[in-house]
Amino acid sequence: MHFGVISTATIGRKRVIPAIQQTDGATVAAIASRDQTHAEEVAAEFNIPTAYGSYAELLEDDRIDAIYNPLPNSLHAEWTKRSADAGLDVLCEKPLGVNAQEAKEMTAYCEDRGVTLMEAFMYRYHPRTQRARDIAANHLGEIRRVDAQFHFTLPDEYNVRLDPDLAGGSLMDVGCYTVTAARLFLGEPKSVYATAVDNRGCGVETNLTGHLSFSGGKTATISSGFDESVHQYTVLGTEGRLEVDRAFVPDGETTLCYTVDGRTVEERFDPVDQYKLEVEAFLDAVESGESPRTDGNEAVRTMRVVDALYESVDCEAPVTL
Repeated sequence: MHFGVISTATIGRKRVIPAIQQTDGATVAAIASRDQTHAEEVAAEFNIPTAYGSYAELLEDDRIDAIYNPLPNSLHAEWTKRSADAGLDVLCEKPLGVNAQEAKEMTAYCEDRGVTLMEAFMYRYHPRTQRARDIAANHLGEIRRVDAQFHFTLPDEYNVRLDPDLAGGSLMDVGCYTVTAARLFLGEPKSVYATAVDNRGCGVETNLTGHLSFSGGKTATISSGFDESVHQYTVLGTEGRLEVDRAFVPDGETTLCYTVDGRTVEERFDPVDQYKLEVEAFLDAVESGESPRTDGNEAVRTMRVVDALYESVDCEAPVTL
């Protein structure tokens, strides 16, 4: 599969382009930037054959089979749809759209044009995540609560994550991971309540805390932010608990711990490139025609929760989904 990459975003340069290039049956054939010189510099750095000074030019390249789209959040929909118009399958960075309605429209658009659309939640493809689901389902009894946090330190200089015009904010950038983690173990919430602060005066929330309520009295707490470094989740069941540290961007050997009947078990996982596993899953989905684990419909369900969290912040009250 010949990928075209639209944007020279950091996530592409540091993680996804190398992952594509290390995946059997995949290569990056072209990259595009709004600046031709910058596109050429990145192309030279990664030995990418062709560089374009516009995204539209890349979409006209007949060699391209699929697009990796790491553009700012507010541009995901436009360029995913334009890629679908060109008959190209799309691996799009998270969150898929700026809200649930946009994600739903993107999903339907790609379905109508017969192309695969996959949201790039890479941690969902790490073997530790699947093992965590297995443990929760088979050893912890009834899952009653999930606590998930994803915070990292963001420098003070301008960043797209701090730009309201580009759909920035900590919830959109990293909080969406915690929403998927809560949903992974508890399903779909019935209501949410959230508080948020913009402590940099940038027009988006830099820290957010949310409480999610599920049927049967089950709950989850989530938090996201740009001022400290932590990413983990804890799953509590009637018969035990599970803890996963460095949950979303693990590097090197990783572990998870679970406690049942007073006995704690630590399991270790060899280092893997979860971005490469993500790319492999995308290739498998395109080849098989089956929906990927993180397809558009899954993205819509996540964004419904994100939308409700933002609504709760605005109205300072719980919101029913």
